[in-house]
Amino acid sequence: MSHSESQPRVPDLPGLPEFIALTACLMALTAFSVDIMLPALPRIREDYGLADVNAQQLVVSAYVGGFALGQLFIGPISDRYGRRPVLLIGLAAYAVAAFACLVADSFSGLLLARFVQGLANASPRVIAIAMTRDSFHGRRMAEVMSFVMMVFIIVPVIAPTLGGLFLLAGSWHLIFAFLCLFAIGILAWCALRLPETHPAAQRAPMSLGWLGEAIRETATHRQTLGYTLATGVIFGALMGYINSAQQVFQGIYDVGALFPVLFGACAIALAIAAFVSGRFVMRVGSRKLGHAAVLGFAALSTLHYGLFLAIGTPPLPVFLVILSGCLFCFGLVMPNYNALAMEPMGRIAGTASSFVGAVTTGLAAVLGLVIGQRFDGTVGPLLAGFAFFGVASVAITLVTERGRLFGAGQPRMA
Repeated sequence: MSHSESQPRVPDLPGLPEFIALTACLMALTAFSVDIMLPALPRIREDYGLADVNAQQLVVSAYVGGFALGQLFIGPISDRYGRRPVLLIGLAAYAVAAFACLVADSFSGLLLARFVQGLANASPRVIAIAMTRDSFHGRRMAEVMSFVMMVFIIVPVIAPTLGGLFLLAGSWHLIFAFLCLFAIGILAWCALRLPETHPAAQRAPMSLGWLGEAIRETATHRQTLGYTLATGVIFGALMGYINSAQQVFQGIYDVGALFPVLFGACAIALAIAAFVSGRFVMRVGSRKLGHAAVLGFAALSTLHYGLFLAIGTPPLPVFLVILSGCLFCFGLVMPNYNALAMEPMGRIAGTASSFVGAVTTGLAAVLGLVIGQRFDGTVGPLLAGFAFFGVASVAITLVTERGRLFGAGQPRMA
């Protein structure tokens, strides 16, 4: 690794630990916005008098849909006007949307507010990645992203338990009050400590022609498109799990109040994976780590589905162990595949981050909804989705790399 690669490219950037913590908090808004809601879904369904059990999943899907759509616009706007103002406006809008969720008097009103909440939260997610790409490059960027993901992934461990505590303390409305205050706190931190990472001299004038060319460049780059699709497909399996986790744990395995604990315990595998990636990516490379992980995910998920076909519902300990293994592999895939997708896109990092985020999240939202809505009282649809999408992600990776895995013949980030 060269000396220039190891140094941040923004002189006024906070120290690396603070930058990682701040960036992780920006991305943690997404995890909090989804995972903290899971224990509350049955209560929300009851309070709004919903007859269809699977309708509760729309609280998650509406947010993710808005989140995917918002990412299409945030990157190009931040490429033109800078990262900082777009980030601060997005955080303020998120806080307002969270308050709207708190006071929604109908289920349709809640879904609309959740959609807007996701739309607004596209800003922190896109800007966090674009700022990292502005400030670092090469394997250092992958290292920073891995440590960001490690901190970020701690959130799914604690979020369901925190949501459960809010339910014990009062009602699910307290969850949205917390999200509103959390966004306001991050807004203040960013306003005080975060500099502009995309100075005016580097900004391109935004026009439809320029935007079309930037999207065309991003969408036709083999590496960027391939790793974006591969990530979206495997992320779809995870979204299917998140959509149906409460029904699987409490409906099939009847774990009751242990649901947040077991959900969080499985999520620890994601945090461990992000830590492993952060420690070893500089020596091993993103391709080797990511490719090994996607193969592991496909193998474990196929084994899990085969076990279901052979014996029916796996015993809870077996389900937890194999699921945790899949989540560990997923935790290695995400930061490394995202770094590989973004690595060639330095000149248009904001637009590229928007494209990558929108396609990844949009694809995952659709595939996850397909898995979730097929819930039939068994783990079959979930395990089938994991297996199919895991194998599909491997296939897309092979096509992207022209059949050569583990960095063969690749001089950059290999």
